[in-house]
Amino acid sequence: MTPDESALSIAEDVRHGRRSAVEVLESYLAVIDATEKEIHAFNLVTRDRALATAQDVDAKISRGIEPGPLAGVPIAYKDNLCTWGVETTCSSRMLEGWKPPYNATVVDRMSAAGAVMIGKTNLDEFAMGSSTENSAFGPTRNPVDVSRVPGGSSGGSAAAVAAGFAPLALGSDTGGSIRQPAALCGVVGVKPTYGLVSRFGLIAFASSFDQIGPFANNVADAAVALEVLAGQDIADSTCIPSPEPTLLAEINRGVEGLRIGIVRELLDGSDEDVALRVHQAAEALVAAGAFVDEVSVPAVEYGLTAYYLIAPAEASSNLARYDGVRYGLRRRGSNVEEMNMLSRRHGFGDEVIARIMLGTFALSAGYYDAYYGKAQKIRSLIRRDFDIVYANHDLLLSPTSPSVAFKFGERSDPMSMYRSDVCTIPSNLVGDASMSVPFGNGSHNMPVGVQIMAPALGEALMFRAAAVLELAEPVEEVHD
Repeated sequence: MTPDESALSIAEDVRHGRRSAVEVLESYLAVIDATEKEIHAFNLVTRDRALATAQDVDAKISRGIEPGPLAGVPIAYKDNLCTWGVETTCSSRMLEGWKPPYNATVVDRMSAAGAVMIGKTNLDEFAMGSSTENSAFGPTRNPVDVSRVPGGSSGGSAAAVAAGFAPLALGSDTGGSIRQPAALCGVVGVKPTYGLVSRFGLIAFASSFDQIGPFANNVADAAVALEVLAGQDIADSTCIPSPEPTLLAEINRGVEGLRIGIVRELLDGSDEDVALRVHQAAEALVAAGAFVDEVSVPAVEYGLTAYYLIAPAEASSNLARYDGVRYGLRRRGSNVEEMNMLSRRHGFGDEVIARIMLGTFALSAGYYDAYYGKAQKIRSLIRRDFDIVYANHDLLLSPTSPSVAFKFGERSDPMSMYRSDVCTIPSNLVGDASMSVPFGNGSHNMPVGVQIMAPALGEALMFRAAAVLELAEPVEEVHD
């Protein structure tokens, strides 16, 4: 077993009896035992349940039953995805100890495909953050350099794949929470089209933004994972009633003849080492037969502002259910109002409280039109500008993060932290598909991710471009 072992090769070995699912699981648990204390990717390693699942996969194979496309593949789940009977905390004291009575749809689909849950991963509390420093259970560290952050909010999932704890992981992406940590840790991360993957069982942050997607060590593994995840779910009314995507069979078709635009506004604010890699990625696509030019999507310059009004507004509504009454943390008070106040004050961390307060203010009488209403108008403008560009381009290209991974405590100013998501937020605002692909290293020899964006349901073309960049990834270092 190697840290970048393919999920597809594991499944093939298990299916044909070259290795058992139990042997695969034990090899990954050994890696976790050796280095998890240093990284802290997991809130919980589900060792016993994983062993029982792996044994079930092996039993199916011995009886001649098809085990699924991910037979015996260990997978880690972000700890905001409900797992029946297994603690699901959102890395918050508010939900510490809570065990859901059901699985998220994506968990059921991965289980049906033969994947083996190996643990629940750390995150910024309730997925609010860009560095996984906001977890109530302590930060996750970047496996490439443990003095630096892994990104967020799905930092634990990205770190688990990068550290070799699991070949696949799932995260959620509200403003870049899959793609940004994927870029900072040097792995592949995918945000599907809004509605392509069921959100049932995902503990909501901002419901019009949230999407679930995979982390993987390579593009092919991410493709098969998304094939398993995608598809309509009657439990989620926002799911798109469209055919499940065919991705794995498409990824080697190349990009000859495709029109790809580099988004000027997202490139201009990036560090030089990151911008260099984006230009090199463009050159690789041209060499593969694509036509690449620079394009403008003017309204994305306001994307950060719009997002940090709309998303907190939705969060203030979604998190109102944590009141100390129905489930979650409860602090005693002299009356109901005091009990609510004390429960929320002790249950939520500072970042979550700040966003709830911001969102509540934006929705309040007298300010709704001035803030939330205007932010929604900007969202519409961004959609319009993307539509104009996509009329003449198949895909778009940008940095995933404007910089490489930064050191812990380096971005104590909220605005500098929020700017970590400036390149990823636009795709969430409009609901389009996007993904991050590793493309060499930047300053401090840290990974750089290149973002490929596609119009809604354009995953097949997006994965074709990702496969080209994966093969062309540079190996030379960018010196400080």
